[in-house]
Parts: sequence; structure tokens; C-alpha cells
Amino acid sequence: MFNQKPAFIKSTTVLEECPPPEIPEVCFAGRSNVGKSSLINALLNKKKIARTSNVPGKTQQMNYYKVGDDFYLVDLPGYGYAKVPKKERERWGQNIRSYLMDRQNLKLVLHVVDARHDPSRLDEDFFYWMAMNEKPFSVLMSKADKISRNKVNQSKAKVRRVLKEMNIEVPIIPYSADNRDGIEEIRSLIKEFINH
Repeated sequence: MFNQKPAFIKSTTVLEECPPPEIPEVCFAGRSNVGKSSLINALLNKKKIARTSNVPGKTQQMNYYKVGDDFYLVDLPGYGYAKVPKKERERWGQNIRSYLMDRQNLKLVLHVVDARHDPSRLDEDFFYWMAMNEKPFSVLMSKADKISRNKVNQSKAKVRRVLKEMNIEVPIIPYSADNRDGIEEIRSLIKEFINH
């Protein structure tokens, strides 16, 4: 499934301009600069299909990547970046919410958090919102190669505690886009939801 040639299809800011909902979609959410684009590159085995940047807030649209004829991966704009004007941030927020609520072929939301830090208030709000709206999601912990295995386990336990307090139980997968730890596990998770 992931061996098929991926292609960048389009960028859009509004639901009406998304591709026809004919095949399953999996989207990536998380704060700005958390590593969503690097993860997409690692999953698709393409170094630069998703543009990465050291500048937070670079992804300002929903970016669509098609994998063969099977499914789309969708990179959502990162949230919580202060240098973007407030009106613009609110508009992104509304567009993302309507995408998450109304996109009927959306099978799974992969919420990326940084393994080196505790989940932010925005992350926690997002966990809660997803659960309240009964959206299938998982938590992926990026940059796990930047800290010790012990620290990764502590971070994972912290995320699990935060979720448990909200009565949420979802898969939590630490990974590294650089050394590819966890990438196969994420691919398996995506396959499971797409074929469900």
C-alpha cells in the first residue's frame, strides 16, 4: 500500500475545494513545527514531498497527498502559532473544525505531539474535542530520537495519564522521522483504519 507512488495533489483552505471524497483520508494535526511534514515524508519514503520548514506556521492550508489510488494523507495547518494574525488563526480554526466534523471519508486523525515536552494546553483541548465528537484518533510522539528511551517512556506515560483523566484510550506511538523508529507501526495503524 505504501509502496505505491505518492503524489502531491493540491492545497486548499476550505472544505468545498477538497478533492471528491471517493477514497479514505487520514489527516495529521498538531501544533506548528511539531514535525507533521517530516512524518509524511518518512511514511511515503520521499524526502521532500511535504515541504518542511524551521519556521513555525508554514503549513497554512490543507495539503493533500495521494498514495496510489488507495487513500489520501492530509497535512492540516499547525495550531498555536502566535505570529499569524488572530483573524487568520481563527479562520484556520474554523476551516479545520469543519473539515474534521464534516469530511465523511476521514478515517483517522493522527495528532502529533513533541516527545520532548508535555502536551500543551492546546494539545489537551484537541484530545478532548476529538473524544467529545467521537472522532477516531491516535497520538504520535515526534522527535523520540532526540531524548533517551527512558525519557520517551516517561513522556508516553504522561500523555497516557492526561488521556486517562479524560477517559480516553487511544494508541500512543513514539517515532522518529530521522531514524525511522515507529514508522512501520504508524503505517500499520493507518492500514488498519483505511481497511476498516
